Parts: sequence; structure tokens; C-alpha cells
Amino acid sequence: MALIDNLQWRYATKKYDPTKKVSQHDLDTILEAIRLAPTSSGLQQFRVILISNQELKEKIVPIAGGQEQIADCSHLLVFAAWDGYTKERIEGMYDYITDERALPRGRFAAYTERLKTSYLPQTAEQNFNHTSRQSYIGLGLAMAQAAELKIDSTPMEGFSNAALDELLDLKSKGLRSVTLLPLGYRDTEGDWLVNMKKVRLPKEEFVIEL
Repeated sequence: MALIDNLQWRYATKKYDPTKKVSQHDLDTILEAIRLAPTSSGLQQFRVILISNQELKEKIVPIAGGQEQIADCSHLLVFAAWDGYTKERIEGMYDYITDERALPRGRFAAYTERLKTSYLPQTAEQNFNHTSRQSYIGLGLAMAQAAELKIDSTPMEGFSNAALDELLDLKSKGLRSVTLLPLGYRDTEGDWLVNMKKVRLPKEEFVIEL
């Protein structure tokens, strides 16, 4: 029940204590949980941008509708996905996989050809719709791992993706922003949500058995 207890504990933190910082050890643990996230065909179609620079965090606040959690948090994670599939990205990942497993290059050639046949004819937006969904798996694992460490987090979609992409120069990296995740420690005196009951639909309504 440890995971359930952790999920009961966590909430979308509304105000962080800017004087409290996440340790490097705990930060590395959260990043490793994200890195180990499963992704479609094992392609790891997203990256995580780690931001601790205070000036940069403050520049992102207006891009995210004035959400001060970004400025006050210890670290900000930006989940950014591939802007599309390419022959080089697919083949490059599978070259890496075969090398790491001490297998001959081309061991998965038939499979990678199917991937290329499936993805490359699609539009960039269709590709991004798929790659961005992979990042949400990592986001979920990040929040769960943070909760296990009793580190607060706030998943965010409410920001200008185009403005953030420009600020972080993500286009040059072949990425587009998807979500933000501030990490830190709640300000128990200043957060209006901290003591409110967690509300979810009852199981009988939420789970549909067929």
C-alpha cells in the first residue's frame, strides 16, 4: 500500500517554500525514474530539461500565466518531446539498443522498417501528438517517485508552448515542450489547498466493469 499512501499524500502544490531545496540525491532519483519510463517501441521520444537557475525560472512565470510555483520551487522540469519522427532517430535508437545488448547492427531491421513505414508518412503534428503522449508516462512516474520521497510537485499544462520553446531554444534540439513539473516543498502556511480533502470519484463510478 506504500504507493497508494504516497498518492494520498501528494497534491498539486499551490505554494512552495523557496528556502527549501531538493537534494541532488533525491533529484537524481526522480530523474532516473523518468529515464526508466516505458515508451512506445522503446524509442524514448522525449527529453527532460532540468532548470534550477532562478533568473530563468522567473522568466517562465509570465509564460505560464503568472504561476508563482515556478519561481518558488526548488527545480523545474520541462518535459519536451520529439517534434517528429525521422529515419535517423529511429535507426539511431535501435543502433544504440543493439550495441548495448551486444547484438549485431540491423538485428531489428524488419521492425524499424515497419516503424518508419508507419510514422514517416505522417505529418509533423501527427508525429508530435504521438511523441508527446509518451512524455506523460514519464511525468506520472516523476510525480509518484517525488511523492515517495515526500517531495511536492505540480503538473502544469497552462503555459504558452511556443513562447517556452523559443526561450529554451527547443527547436534547435528537435523538441517541443509538453508539460512543466515544479519540484520542491510545500509552504504549509501559505498554500490554500494543503489541508483540503483529496477528492476523487468513488470507485463504483470511476471503474467500469464489462
